[in-house]
Parts: sequence; C-alpha cells; structure tokens
Amino acid sequence: MRPSPRRFTVVLKPQLTDAEGHPDHGSALRSGTVEATGRAGESGYPRYEGEGITAEIDPATRTVEAVSVDGRELPYGWVAEIADEE
Repeated sequence: MRPSPRRFTVVLKPQLTDAEGHPDHGSALRSGTVEATGRAGESGYPRYEGEGITAEIDPATRTVEAVSVDGRELPYGWVAEIADEE
C-alpha cells in the first residue's frame, strides 16, 4: 500500500447543467491547497486542511468525501473536486 499524498489542490465549482441537462461544473469559484493533518475525518478518510478549506479525501480515488469552507458547509449546488495533476 502506497502512502497517502501530503497535499492536494481542492477546486470548488458550481454544479450547473448544459442545455441538455447534463452536469457541467463550470469554472472554479475558489481553490486551495490542503495538507494532510494526520487524522481521519468523520467519513473515515484522511483529513486535509488549508486556505480555509477542510476536506476528507479518499486518496485512492482522489474523491472529496466531505468538505467545509471557512468553517461552513459547501453552499448548495457547489461541488468540490481535486485539481488535475500537472
């Protein structure tokens, strides 16, 4: 088993739909680099924090399982994703 990454860039986007009703997450409204805290979150996945963002991330699938921004829940209709690696 390989170790979990120490940091990720989390991108926050509105969840929009295109003309046919398919999900289109649109442009990023905010992003931040989060670093591993060494603790697990309520979801059981590793907790990452930074730049006002707290996220629980499944490092195997690069899925954000839980997130808060500036201590508050993500606004309704927004999604959190991991930025593509460059």
